[in-house]
Amino acid sequence: MPVSQFTIPEKYKYLHGLGSNHETEAKSGALPIGQNSPQKAPFGLYAEKISGTAFTAPRAQNRQAWVYRVLPSCTHSKFIRVDSAPVSSHHDLCMIPNQLRWDPFDVTKGTSWVSALRQVAGAGDPALKTGVAYYVYAADESMPLRTAFYNADGEFLIVPQSGALDIETEMGHILVRPNEICVIPRGMRYRVNLYDNAESIRGYVLELFQGHFELPELGPIGSNCLANERDFQVPVASYRHESADISWTLQAKFGGRLFQAVQKHSPFDVVAWHGTYYPYKYDLGRFNTIGTISYDHPDPSIYTVLTAATNAHPGTAVADLVVFPPRWLVGENTFRPPSYHRNVMSEFMGLIQGDYFAKTAKKGGFQPAGASLHNTMSSHGPDAEAFEKASNEILAPVKVGRGSMAFMFESCYMIGVTPWALDHCQKVQDNYSEESWDELRVYFEDV
Repeated sequence: MPVSQFTIPEKYKYLHGLGSNHETEAKSGALPIGQNSPQKAPFGLYAEKISGTAFTAPRAQNRQAWVYRVLPSCTHSKFIRVDSAPVSSHHDLCMIPNQLRWDPFDVTKGTSWVSALRQVAGAGDPALKTGVAYYVYAADESMPLRTAFYNADGEFLIVPQSGALDIETEMGHILVRPNEICVIPRGMRYRVNLYDNAESIRGYVLELFQGHFELPELGPIGSNCLANERDFQVPVASYRHESADISWTLQAKFGGRLFQAVQKHSPFDVVAWHGTYYPYKYDLGRFNTIGTISYDHPDPSIYTVLTAATNAHPGTAVADLVVFPPRWLVGENTFRPPSYHRNVMSEFMGLIQGDYFAKTAKKGGFQPAGASLHNTMSSHGPDAEAFEKASNEILAPVKVGRGSMAFMFESCYMIGVTPWALDHCQKVQDNYSEESWDELRVYFEDV
């Protein structure tokens, strides 16, 4: 840190700054000067607006982009329903209070990005633009040639665990490696390739049905720390211009179902664009961690990278992305791991690499590519072995999480679990609760 040491080299150039009004052109002069929709756009391009918020959203919250492309995106055939299993399900979720943990999820042979997405849990309804969905993905193929995908249901926050995603979007290219995250806005067309013909990719996705991700307010911390705006990377314009006799398949996730259409031009024909609505990525190694330098363990909200707030309850998130990077612990007379607690927020955790210091690294525990869910008001905390160690260790300054990166999707919603995650994937650890907390001893002496 302050940047991750990636084994996969970067291959693209980027703009920098989250929330900025960016502009970029792959062909000099393609952006109109002083207006968005001239009578004739430069080079015979079509002007098209992409709105991620209502036209009348407040200026500070408005998300829109103007793109200048070879043909408008509406030039495709009628969408038809694909007779495969739904990409996601919001009608068939099981609400249970049990603490849950999953072994690492397997790579499914012969799958690419869309077919590899498996919903683990969620809440709400994309048609009403409320709630979230959590997925794992594990694929061993790039998306089929001349196939693109977009999600009308919500934003995708992608957290790779192994293998790099080489993503081509309407706005340009992004390479996303383990220890980076990527956000693809609602409706943005893209395709996912495996970088350099890698054997597989695996990771996690948070789908946000309502609002947009933004940086959390810093309050008394001041104007810098946690994730800083300048460290978010945005693609530069890049386009394909192909002959009219080449067909593309356009897949759409709409209401949790998969549809597809055909078009006679590339979805990636945007020669220039400007605005505030775009995909972006962030290196988690640049996260500037805050912690105590006196006593007690602060709430994990100090590790929030991105948040999507509710409108009704300030400070309460529809979804937070929280990370637990390498960091120093120096608290005096303090139980240093996270405390035992029950939370009105639901906590879904994943592990990108290494060990999570509040759980012992024994076989069958919390492992990279696995996950856990501690739902609304479900009790949880360090396992017995971690408690004994933390209660008796000498409290010298110590750096925890070396070579590790855990994360949490936190939400104000009660999270339901899919039948696939409970029964079909056969990854649920049946004895998670017993193995973690049954060995906690009673020390109380009633004298």
